[in-house]
Amino acid sequence: MSRPLPSVAFLGAGSMGGAILRGLVADGPAVEGGVFATNRTAEKAAALAGLPGVTSIALADEPDGNARAASEARIVLVGVKPAMVPALLEEIAPVLRDDAIVVSLAAGVTLDTFQRILGDGVSVLRSMPNTPSLVGKGVTGLARGAAATNDDAALVRELFAAVGTVIEVPEERIDALSAISGSGPAYVFLLIEELTRAAVALGFDESDAGRMVEGTFIGAAALLDASDEEPSELRRQVTSPKGTTERAVAVLQEAELAAVFQRAADAAIARAKELAAGA
Repeated sequence: MSRPLPSVAFLGAGSMGGAILRGLVADGPAVEGGVFATNRTAEKAAALAGLPGVTSIALADEPDGNARAASEARIVLVGVKPAMVPALLEEIAPVLRDDAIVVSLAAGVTLDTFQRILGDGVSVLRSMPNTPSLVGKGVTGLARGAAATNDDAALVRELFAAVGTVIEVPEERIDALSAISGSGPAYVFLLIEELTRAAVALGFDESDAGRMVEGTFIGAAALLDASDEEPSELRRQVTSPKGTTERAVAVLQEAELAAVFQRAADAAIARAKELAAGA
């Protein structure tokens, strides 16, 4: 059984922060000291107010709510938009607990930005979750700052484990991880879109085409999850020699998908570097 987590604050509990919060409350380890969540509007705050153990704060009603939440929590997750991060860090820096662990959910904001504003002695980690965290099937990358201890990192890993798999990497690998697992769901959804279009072109109506393709992707992913085999072996098991699948796969391989995916990942990494530079 997981050890209880210390108090947690979600500063900006939007789609991603809210998903992690819900996963933590529903399936994660117990939280000693409570969970705090801030949102700009009373409407968004109300959506979290009924969750067990959660103190939901509307900044419209309590303008210093971020500072109050940060002062109460051992683990402080920063989930506001990247452009808003520096101002938020300046607001909470004076009230952070001595043992606070600050975790970034903001894409493109470096550990250096956090350390420069909060101070070199503050424990900081940078996270990169993806959208399947909404259904407890996420992949989260974690990079720790110089002041983060092994125990700090372990606590944060336990938090994110409530919504999926956690991979710890050096910060210089975060952009690459984002290009694969962060952007990856979009690549899968694009493949589903295109295969659905192919099904419609073969005469299926959109409803049947959608159910056929989505069911196939969901089933293939479930089979991979349940199997000890590598994806390449599972593909070979579907691909009978001189059969229809072999002919179709040959067409896909002629399209040099490996090179296409490499260019896509490189483009995502290049854009992440632009965002980090403020472009």
